[in-house]
Amino acid sequence: MYKGKVVLAYSGGLDTSVAIKWLMDQGYDVVTFTADVGQVVDLEACKERALLTGACNAYVMDLKEEFVQDYVWPALKANAMYQGTYPLTSALSRPLISKYLAKIAEIEGAVAVAHGCTGKGQDQVRIEVCTKALKPDLKMMAPVRDWHFSRDEEIDYAKEHGIPITVTKKSPYSIDDNLWGRAIECGPLEDPWTEPPSDAFTLTVDPWKAPDGAEYIEITFEEGIPAALNGEEMDGVSLIAKLNQIAGKYGVGRIDMIEDRLVGFKSREVYECPAPVVLLQAKKALEKMTLSKDVIAAKADLELKYAELAYVGYWFSPLREALDAFFNQVQKVVNGVVRVRLYKGQSVVVGLKSPNSLYAKDLATYSAGDAFDHSSAVGFINIWGLPVVTWKQVHDPKNGGCESEVTLSKETVKSQV
Repeated sequence: MYKGKVVLAYSGGLDTSVAIKWLMDQGYDVVTFTADVGQVVDLEACKERALLTGACNAYVMDLKEEFVQDYVWPALKANAMYQGTYPLTSALSRPLISKYLAKIAEIEGAVAVAHGCTGKGQDQVRIEVCTKALKPDLKMMAPVRDWHFSRDEEIDYAKEHGIPITVTKKSPYSIDDNLWGRAIECGPLEDPWTEPPSDAFTLTVDPWKAPDGAEYIEITFEEGIPAALNGEEMDGVSLIAKLNQIAGKYGVGRIDMIEDRLVGFKSREVYECPAPVVLLQAKKALEKMTLSKDVIAAKADLELKYAELAYVGYWFSPLREALDAFFNQVQKVVNGVVRVRLYKGQSVVVGLKSPNSLYAKDLATYSAGDAFDHSSAVGFINIWGLPVVTWKQVHDPKNGGCESEVTLSKETVKSQV
C-alpha cells in the first residue's frame, strides 16, 4: 500500500543504506538528502548508491559555507564545548541538515522525514526536534531504531539485498565527519580500557610519529572569528581545512572522553578535531587579553549553556538566539594575532598581540618603567578587607580569633622542634 514520499537524511553509510530498502518495503517512495558539510566521501558515488538502492530522487547539496558561517562560527564565538571537552563536531551539523530536510520535504510534498539513528543515539533527538521546530506537521521515522537490528545484522541484510556498503565486520567503526571534525564509535572503542587503535584515526597522525621539530603558526582573529592563517587571509571553509591539515600532521586534536549522552547513559566517545582544538585554545587565550574579568566570568557559565543547547537539539530555541546576541557583542573586541606551537600531539599558545589588549606592560612589569602606584596598596588593602574585618570584630570580640590561631601555631611549632 503506497503511503507517500519520505525524505531520508542519507550519509551513504550502513544505517541509511539499509534504511532505503526498509522504507520502500513499508510502502514509501524514498527521496534521499545528503549534505556536503566537508565530510570525506565521494558525494557523486553516494548519490549513485542511493539511486541504485532504490531511491526515486537524490539530493546532494554543498552546504560547507553555510555550515561554517551560521553554525560553526557562532559556536566558536561561544567557545562551545560540551562538558568542557567535546567541540560539538556532529551536533552542529544536525540543525543544518534538519533545515534542509524540512525544505526538501516541502518541495517534494513528502509526508515524513527519516534518519538512520538508533534508539540509543542522540542525533535522533537533534534531528527530530530541529526538524519539527521548523515544520511541525512532518511525521518522523527512524528505520534503524524501529528495526532493532545490530550492526552485524545490518551488514548481513545489506549483503542479502545487494545493497552496496563499505563497512565490514572486520572494520566495524561508525564514523560521522564534517569540516569541524570526526566522531568515531563502535568496535574496540566501546571498551574504555582499550587504547584507540591507530586505524581509527584519519585526520591526525600518532603523536609519536609526528615530525621531530615544532611548527609555529599564527592565527588572526577579527571579532572572535579567524580571518587569516600565517598572515594569509582565508574564507572560513579554507582556513578550517588548512588548519586541520597542519595540526593533524602533528597529531593535535585527538579527544577521548567518557561523555554523558542526552539519552541518559555514559558512553566512551573518541573524536579527532585538529582545527577546533587549536582555534578554541587560541581564541580563549586572546579573550584573556581583551575581555574584562567580569565578562570572562559571566561568559564561562553561558558557554556551557550554549554548548548544552546545541548538544541536546535546542539550536532553534529562543535562548540560543538570545545568547548569540550576547556573544556577538562580547566578541567585538576579540581582535588580534595568536601564535601557536604545534609539537607531538600538543598545541601551545606562545604569543599574543591585540589592538584591544587590556594588558599594560608598564603596570605589569617589575623592571624599570614600572608605572604602578605602590603607595596606594595600603589603602586598597584596608578598604578591600574591611567587610571581613568588620564581621570578625562584631562576631568575635577577642580579636577575631587571631590570638587563638597564633597560639596554636606556636604550640605546633614547638612540638615539631
